[in-house]
Amino acid sequence: METESMDCESSTRTIPNDNGTYHFSSTKNHAGAAVVTNLVGPTTTAAATSVYELLECPVCTFSMYPPIHQCHNGHTLCSTCKVRVHNRCPTCRQELGDIRCLALEKVAESLELPCKYYNLGCPEIFPYYSKLKHESLCNFRPYSCPYAGSECGTVGDIPFLVTHLRDDHKVDMHAGSSFNHRYVKSNPREVENATWMLTVFQCFGQYFCLHFEAFQLGMGPVYMAFLRFMGDEEEARSYSYSLEVGGSGRKLTWEGTPRSIRDSHRKVRDSNDGLIIQRNMALFFSGGDRKELKLRVTGKIWKEQHSPDSGLCIPNLSS
Repeated sequence: METESMDCESSTRTIPNDNGTYHFSSTKNHAGAAVVTNLVGPTTTAAATSVYELLECPVCTFSMYPPIHQCHNGHTLCSTCKVRVHNRCPTCRQELGDIRCLALEKVAESLELPCKYYNLGCPEIFPYYSKLKHESLCNFRPYSCPYAGSECGTVGDIPFLVTHLRDDHKVDMHAGSSFNHRYVKSNPREVENATWMLTVFQCFGQYFCLHFEAFQLGMGPVYMAFLRFMGDEEEARSYSYSLEVGGSGRKLTWEGTPRSIRDSHRKVRDSNDGLIIQRNMALFFSGGDRKELKLRVTGKIWKEQHSPDSGLCIPNLSS
């Protein structure tokens, strides 16, 4: 039985970095496929990124995880794309077969790489196979635009999104921790699944999104108001808010914790986490002949302060 072999040439690369010089060595076969064999020196952004590129699938450009496949010439791709290219190597067009690139899988297992959001401030370094899970939950990952009136795909940090909401979505901006809004609709019996209003409030050095909308729930429409915090969930728990709607000597109140904008608008709405007003009650609050919706929603936001002696939360109502 003949044994197929590949000739390889070795090379050592030096990567200068502001914090020092780092090296890694690799081998390259005559077909041009590179395989890292050793990583020398501390893990850094520059060196890790270069090695990380070897683990990037040439088809989908996502990171490759076992099983990593290779052709007879050593070109690699991920298992998902192996099916998509109909078992043909996208680089040399040779048949792929069922060859696993165990060497690259072992290299990936030994790697420690920085979070891909390191340039946004994340200092963490993770083993390759646990890096992806961290990045899906990283506190430094960008936020999605909280505007619910359209499928906006804008992402960024909070200051950027505040400017984006004001300039691109023309959202009303208010300073202060209390609000008093009136919502009017001429034909409340015709309800579309659309957000009526988004208002942004700035208080306590933070930004909050007040949503008010109508949507179909069961056989009839309902009206819902809720607050979202422009930041992470852990910090959102430091705040509370209340909403109140009423008329004709009656009122409904809601008190809760604002949800982080990490949770999508739809997720918050579908969990019924807010002030919900049935149509008949909304028309009752509106008064008159009940042919026009006129709702006044008031509310306030406060920051919870923990008493060191009792462990109780004391509301701080000053902004």
